[in-house]
Amino acid sequence: MGVSLEIRVRPASGNRLIDDYVREAPALAPFFFGSPFDPDAYRRKADEVRRRFDADHLAAMAQAIRAPGDEAASRLDAVARGDGFLVTTGQQPGLFGGPLYTVYKALTAVALARRLEAVLETTVLPVFWIASDDHDWEEANHVHLLDPGNTLHRLALADRGDARVSMGRTPLDGASESALDELGQILPPSDFKGPIMERLQAAWGDGDATVAGAFARTLEPLFEGLPLAYVDPQHPVVRRRGAPVIRRELERAEAHEGALAAQTRRLEAAGYQTQVPILPGASNVFYEDDRGRERLLREDGDWVLRASKRRLTPAELERLVAESPERFSANVVLRPVLESAVFPTLAYVGGPGEVRYLAQTGCLFRSHDVGMPLVFPRFGATLIEGKVRKVLDKFGLEAEAFAARPIHELVAEAVRNDVPEGVQEAVGRLRQSLQEGYQEVFDAARDIDPTLKGPIFNARNEGFKAISEVEKKIRHHVKLRGETELEQLEKAAANLAPGGKPQERVLNVHQYLARYGGELLPAILERMEVRLASDGAGWSGVECEP
Repeated sequence: MGVSLEIRVRPASGNRLIDDYVREAPALAPFFFGSPFDPDAYRRKADEVRRRFDADHLAAMAQAIRAPGDEAASRLDAVARGDGFLVTTGQQPGLFGGPLYTVYKALTAVALARRLEAVLETTVLPVFWIASDDHDWEEANHVHLLDPGNTLHRLALADRGDARVSMGRTPLDGASESALDELGQILPPSDFKGPIMERLQAAWGDGDATVAGAFARTLEPLFEGLPLAYVDPQHPVVRRRGAPVIRRELERAEAHEGALAAQTRRLEAAGYQTQVPILPGASNVFYEDDRGRERLLREDGDWVLRASKRRLTPAELERLVAESPERFSANVVLRPVLESAVFPTLAYVGGPGEVRYLAQTGCLFRSHDVGMPLVFPRFGATLIEGKVRKVLDKFGLEAEAFAARPIHELVAEAVRNDVPEGVQEAVGRLRQSLQEGYQEVFDAARDIDPTLKGPIFNARNEGFKAISEVEKKIRHHVKLRGETELEQLEKAAANLAPGGKPQERVLNVHQYLARYGGELLPAILERMEVRLASDGAGWSGVECEP
């Protein structure tokens, strides 16, 4: 990218568990299949996957995966023949692709798949799971971008009401028009802007498209040329092949709740904060019809839909699962189990929150007789543009400081609104010398005529006034400099930690693509070095209560 953009890639961080996981803390070993940095763990996982998937299942599974491009398609063919595996990642849909970390998850999956191909000497296809079942409208409906003046803008889809409808069933129906117009005003003029707007208009300007569909159409051009494939959990093949997991989860809901609760307690006893609360009576399954998507709860021998309070008998629910599997979907802890039951997944690439909730789920995998995948922590990145680098260098700051500390603390240290001590001392010496000088003049002239005291000391006072005016001007310029420095630091903060949050969790990739073009993502990928060098000592698999 040349000198205009600095790309810093690092392991994901954000909570104590992910930090300990990256350094392979022994306390976390009982909660995962193996160390994500141990090549032998991937070999063990490959053996487990081979034993579990037959040729018919693999051939059917492949129908659910979209593999654009020759490279991805050839890899998918190999996996469908039983000659390869998947590395998966995923994200809920977000306007114009959502925050930067969505891109980083996909690129990490590509980097890990490449590394595993060399280690395992077989085909490994990276696959992005488009989380179309998600119904969190408030998360999906907006995105943030900086304009060229470093002002942060929140672009949003038009409100669609309170319906709890999955993003795979939510049509855009013109909801993106104003967001597309605003995006066109925000992105800086460049040779790249036109093609970007054309692609996003095609994806989000189609009123018949769903939010999940537009999200998928946003991602595919971003990673064109990379062997990245895509899967939508609402695909009929995924629904049919995943139905046994849904059925078993409902049949054994109480036992599985106990297994999750026990593992959660063990994780908390090990000193870690957990991600997903285990609610008494709540299943890990959602039901969706024309009235929305709702979680299924157990109550007095029946099933109750959480929001609407509709009741279903066990017989009615069993019939619905058999006749309409498309209406049922997994929650956040069951989703990775369903994925691993349907697809030959070696590893899942997750962010800080995902690694934390996956630590709770190992025994749920075992309850379904499905092997838990390796959990590889995604890479994070910070993009430092030239204008921001100048500010950092001026104040001797590192980019990480803006994410780690409040802006007012950095300003207090970096900006000095007071007159520097050396200037204050010089002004004080000037006043002192003026006082002493005029006193000497008066002492020498007193014998000539005592009435000279008035003119002499009037002249001295005028000198004091002149010094005061100089001091005022100095203070004024110091204040102006402080205001300029404060403005510079605030602009740097807007780029590096907008709203006090990490850059990758707020800003959208298109503001950078409009400046740096198609070279950006390959440049980030090039810096994602996957090191598999651990011996996996102590990481022997998930431990569950008998």
